[in-house]
Amino acid sequence: MSDLFIGLKEKVSGKKIKIVFPEGSDERILKAAARLGNENILIPVIIGNPNDIHKKASELNISLESAEIVNPNDYPEMDTLIAKFVERRKGKATEEQARKILLDENYFGTMLVYTNKADGLVSGAIHSTADTVRPALQIIKTKEGVSKTSGVFIMVREDEKYVFADCAINIAPDSKDLAEIAIESSKTADMFSIKPRVAMLSFSTKGSAKSPETEKVEEAVKEAKLREPSLVIDGEFQFDAAFVPSVAKQKAPDSTLQGDANVFIFPSLEAGNIGYKIAQRLGNFEAVGPILQGLNKPVNDLSRGCNEEDVYKLALITAAQSLK
Repeated sequence: MSDLFIGLKEKVSGKKIKIVFPEGSDERILKAAARLGNENILIPVIIGNPNDIHKKASELNISLESAEIVNPNDYPEMDTLIAKFVERRKGKATEEQARKILLDENYFGTMLVYTNKADGLVSGAIHSTADTVRPALQIIKTKEGVSKTSGVFIMVREDEKYVFADCAINIAPDSKDLAEIAIESSKTADMFSIKPRVAMLSFSTKGSAKSPETEKVEEAVKEAKLREPSLVIDGEFQFDAAFVPSVAKQKAPDSTLQGDANVFIFPSLEAGNIGYKIAQRLGNFEAVGPILQGLNKPVNDLSRGCNEEDVYKLALITAAQSLK
């Protein structure tokens, strides 16, 4: 395990942080939850039928003694959750509708986080991103001053660590969106002991090309500097000018970044998704995420192709986010 995750384990262990796992029928989830609980890293809150979960755990030869198992169908405080859900949705759901909605494990789990019965949630092993993110946006919502959530990957290769965003949520962010993504990504970098140096990426470096796309990135840089004057950020950059010192010296000699950026903000979801997968598959980086940022409380989305280790690591990240 990389130093990044060793550090996260030390940060969260023994603090009795509760992380909800709505997908209690999934083998990968149960194995990871068992490890996390038995290692005293956090308290897993597994959603599902206790009899089914214990039977599955027995078949897998794992212990869930350190986990809490919660069944939405006989949850003693369900009426309270329903009332709080109706209040939160502000007339968009009746009590009858809420009772049905909260039988959905992702909505139920998200309400446990919202009502402080748990500190964060990890889902997505058998659900789509929309199934995981929609309840979070409706119930937990974004932090004050943040208009949209966004998704980052921490790219890890031995002792190298970089932040790539947005690679998961916003298809065509405008300049204000990009500025917000940059600021939130810098905060995520801090959480992983990465001192943020933010590059706003494009197909142009400092006006080498002009188009609405490059101007959008230029405006994003100005907006981010206005909102966070202390943030080390510049652009627009082609990737090589942001990452290679000799290229930066040639293409952007007056920039505060001289090939030493470690947080990379892509101009579109298309670019971000392609970029992180190239680094992952050709550069042999481990892509940790997507980590959702900008929410009032942490909710994170697994890939449906994830393995037990992915679940374990994303739960560590979610627990660390809850301490912020």
